[in-house]
Parts: sequence; structure tokens; C-alpha cells
Amino acid sequence: MIDRIKKIVEYSKKINVLYVEDDEVSRENTLEFLKEIFSSIITAKDGKEALKKFKENEINLVITDILMPKLNGLELIEEIKNLNKDTYIIILSQNNENKMLLEAIKLNIDGYVLKPIEYNQLLNEVEKVTEKFKLEYDSKSYQYYLKQYLNLVEKSNIISKTDAEGIITYVNDSFCKICGFKEDEIIGKKHNIMRHPENPKELYEEMWHKIKDKKQTWEGVIKNRAKDGKSYYVKTMITPIKNFEGEIVEYIAVRDSLNAILDDKKYILDKIKQNDLSILVLVQIDEFEMLDKFYNSITIDQIEKDFSFNLAYYLPKSYRFENIYSLGDGRFGLLTNYKSFDKTNLNIQEYLNEFVQRVKNSTLKLDEMEFDLNITVSYTIGKFMLYEDAKAGLDKAVKKKTKLNFSNDFSIALNEENKHNLEMIRTVKIALENYNIVSYFQPIINNKTKEVEKYESLVRLIDERGDIISPFSFIDISKKANYYNKITERVLENSFKILQKIKTELSINISAIDIEKEQIREKIFNLLDENIKDAARIVFELLEDENIKDFSLIEDFIKEVKSKGVKIAIDDFGSGYSNFERLLKFEPDILKIDGSLIKNIENDLYSKNIVETVVLFAKRQKIKTVAEYVENEAIFNILNEIGVDYSQGYYFGKPKEL
Repeated sequence: MIDRIKKIVEYSKKINVLYVEDDEVSRENTLEFLKEIFSSIITAKDGKEALKKFKENEINLVITDILMPKLNGLELIEEIKNLNKDTYIIILSQNNENKMLLEAIKLNIDGYVLKPIEYNQLLNEVEKVTEKFKLEYDSKSYQYYLKQYLNLVEKSNIISKTDAEGIITYVNDSFCKICGFKEDEIIGKKHNIMRHPENPKELYEEMWHKIKDKKQTWEGVIKNRAKDGKSYYVKTMITPIKNFEGEIVEYIAVRDSLNAILDDKKYILDKIKQNDLSILVLVQIDEFEMLDKFYNSITIDQIEKDFSFNLAYYLPKSYRFENIYSLGDGRFGLLTNYKSFDKTNLNIQEYLNEFVQRVKNSTLKLDEMEFDLNITVSYTIGKFMLYEDAKAGLDKAVKKKTKLNFSNDFSIALNEENKHNLEMIRTVKIALENYNIVSYFQPIINNKTKEVEKYESLVRLIDERGDIISPFSFIDISKKANYYNKITERVLENSFKILQKIKTELSINISAIDIEKEQIREKIFNLLDENIKDAARIVFELLEDENIKDFSLIEDFIKEVKSKGVKIAIDDFGSGYSNFERLLKFEPDILKIDGSLIKNIENDLYSKNIVETVVLFAKRQKIKTVAEYVENEAIFNILNEIGVDYSQGYYFGKPKEL
């Protein structure tokens, strides 16, 4: 009996019991037994008191003697059933007469126990009631939970139902809200009332084949047109609902608006974990940063959505990736199971090359605008570090303008590069502390006299082993680590010291980053004031590859240093499009022609023509010209013929200590 009691205690604790009996001795004994099963028991000594307590409390089970004063058991049960027909009733009776039993059954009781009470028999009846209560309680709980779940789905999704012929039979409020139609304008119609003309017919053929012929769920992105004509995108899942015979009786479509695209990186990582082996493809719209600057955010958002929508149809038809993700900033992800792709016997490299070409040959239409988009693609195969490898490979491909890159283990290479960068930062820090940021000086020759008339101050780093390191290895990383300005200060100090030991002009490289830093400007002005007699021999070369944030600040700086006799040169002239604009603003004294033009001048007519144009322009503006990377006599002779004023390069001398 103890084991049976333990079995029913979990749900019996949820039952509130009203126990009614006028026999005090019997009541006490039975009560002790019931307390082992039920945690909440209210007692009454007669029918009238019991009815009062039933009305005052929430009672699930009434256990009552059938014969009592002040309202007998049958009358009490009838009153209780009138108040709550779902209340469970167990009768305790000393009479085994058929008439009494029949009367009790008519009142729909749940148990009938003879007195004197055998507790095993009472337990049998209690077990029956508890089992009924358990079933009803669970059913009500499931219905309650289901109601909450359905309510959540209703509010967070766009839902519609159609019959087997595709006629809409139900739409929720979210559906009406996004499409702009009222419920009575949609019910009885087909979904083509919202069909966008730009959707390819293959989309619908594929959809109906999946849901009608295969009787499977279809998932994808659909572009719809609202009542007011505006476009919107929905990530859609359509499921056929079948009867017991397997016949389709209706379709339910659940949609999620793509007007607010979520970051799908998390979903990519989760899906990769589920696959044994995956193919991950990352796609970047080329020059997306330029588009982002040129167009407003609404247009950019629409470009991303349209491209995302068309992405599946840019892919070769020989294979369709089942998962497409939007990652923001013009970047998208494609993911598939490797075994699935491998079964096709396709070559992934050829497949993705065709994908790149299909995008290149297409035109993205947005309202009245057309966009010719190109993409860069990185792909990885495996299970571990796929996203990291693909991302590192895509970043490198974008930088090197490579259209397709197989990027397995690229994250390892990136980590190695990061380790190298950290080591270089440490080397720069130690060099600054030990005054091992030094200046080497390269001669600049007057082309007519072949005499050294200038030197350029070029920074070098001496590491702990005594090796000389060129700026190409440490300048960029120094900018990221905030050591760049400290290096500039050291170069300025070195350069002004050497000014006292030479009689020629001295060129010093400074950048917009330097000039925009108040500390560097003060350093320059202090050094010029201390060496005011020699200021006319200083040339500041403005580095062409810097992005200038505050032109007015640079202009003011140039005016002030020129007032002290300093000359201004523009470095790497001819390598960009902003040069002539800067000429007008900065009024330089010298143009240093970009070295890439000089290196190719022997064999490249285009380079020669550009140099000739620059020299002609400079002479008309009375600006001197300097050619860098003069490596041999042939280059020097060509430059001399063109009329370049000065030459600098290994043909005349390497950078060295003075």
C-alpha cells in the first residue's frame, strides 16, 4: 500500500479535498489515512457545513458520508454538482442497497466505498480519481502552453493558410500589416495578388514541385509587392498539411520579414557544427564601401536585399546551396554539406568561377537605377575553423583583387601574421627606448650638373641583433600601435641635427597624421625656430598616400612653415586622382614623381607619357620635379631628355648614414 501511495502523491498534492463525515471516530481514522495522500484537506461534520465550505474554497474532490444530518450526502452532491459539475465525488456508505447505489450513480460520482471503511478499497477509488485528475490537468496544461505558443507564433510571424487549390483561407494581423491589404480583401484570393513581377518563374515551379508533388516543406526568400506597390522581402517556409490518408488538405506558410536583416553568422557556425564536413563560401560585393559612401542607407539596404534575393539564381543550376546567409556590409555566406556537393561530381573551383561570371554578366535593377555588380569569393572545406579561414581568405582576396580564393588554413597564416606584428611592435618599442630609430640619407642629384643638391631623410630601425630594418616592415604596424608619431619625432630630431653637418637642402617626410597631431606641429615649429637660419634648406615632403581629414589644418600648417622659408614637396605624384586638387590648395615647390612610373619608363610608353605631362605641367607652374627610383643610366637619360630637374635612386647612391 505504501508503494501505491507514493506513486500517486505527485498529483494528489495538487488536489484540494473536502472530507465530510459526522461520525467523529471514523472521521479521525479516515482523516489520518487521507493526510498521507493529500496535502490540502478541509473537514466538515454535516452537509450544511460542507456546502458552506465548498462555496468558500476551491475544492477538487469531495469525500462524503451518504447519510448525514442537515443535508444528507445525496442532497450535498446534487448541490455541489450544480455549482461545479467537474468536482470529483467519492461516497462512503454503510448501505449496500441497490436503490442507494443507483441514486449515487445518477449523480455521476467517481467512487463508492462501503463502511466500515477498508483503506485498500478507499485507496483504489482515490487512485482512480487521481489518474483522472492527472489526465485532465495535463490536458489543460498542454492546451494552456499551446495557446501561449500559438499566440507567440502569431505575433512574431507572418502567417497564412490556403486550401489544397491555393485559395487563401486565413491570414493573421502581421500578414495584413506588411502587405497593406485588409483581411476581407485577401480571403478567397490566391497569393499572386502580392506576387512581384521580378520573381523568376523558376522560383514558383521549384516551390510547387516541392510542396505539391513531393509533399515536403519549401524554404526560401520571396520578394512581394504590397498594396501600395512597394516591395518587401520575406523569408518563407511553406508546409503541406496532410490527412491520415496522406492527401494534402491545406498549406500553411510562415514568414519572417527581411526588412530588418539579422546577423546570420551565428546560424552559420551552428550549422557547421551539425555537418560532418561542410563547404562554406563567403561572398563580398566589390567596392561596397564606395557604394555605401555614394548612396544613402535606404538604397544600400535595398541593394543588399535585392542581391540576397537573387543570389540563389546567380548560382549555376547544376547545384543549389541549401543555406544562404546575409552578413551585412555587402557580405554573404553560402553553406552546404560537402557530401551532398561531392555526389554531383562537380568541380567546386569551376562551379564558383561560373558563379562569379554570372554575377558579372547580370544587372541589378533598383527602381529606376541599374547596378553592375562584381563579387569576390572565398571558400573553405572541412569542419573546424571554416568561418575564420574563409573570412581571412576573403579579406586577403579583396585586398589583392583576386576574384576567387581557396582559403583553407588562412586563419593560421593570419595568426602567424598577427604574431609577427606583435613581435614587430615590441621591436619598435625597444628601438624607441634605446634611440635605435635612426635616419639614413639618400642623395638627390641635379640632372644638369650631376651634383648632389639635396638629401632625403629616410627612417630606419636597428633591432636587438643590430640588423637594419626598412620602414616598409614597421611603419604601418606602428600606426596601429600608436608609435608612428613618436617615430616622426625621432626622425625630425635626427634630421635637424644632420642639417648642421651638410650644406645642401634636406627633405623630410611628414604625413597628414603628423600634421593633425598638435604635439608634432609644436615639435616642428620649435625646431624651425631653433634653426631659423637654416629653415630655407628644409623641404617637407607630404606623403600622397595619406587620407587627409582636415584640409584647412594642413593648409594653415603649409602657410606657416613656408613663411619661415621651408619648401613643400608632394610625394608620389601621379599615383592618385587627388593630386591636382592638392596642387591648387598646397601650392608646392616640388613634385616628386611616383616611382612606379619611373621604374617602367624604359619599356612603358604610357608611363613615359604621364611623366612628360607632369613635367610640362610643372614647368608651366614653375614647380621643380624630382624622379625617384632612378636605377640606371638609361632611365636617367630618358628623364633628362624629358626635362626632369632632379634624380634620386640607386644609380646615384643608396641611403646611408652621414
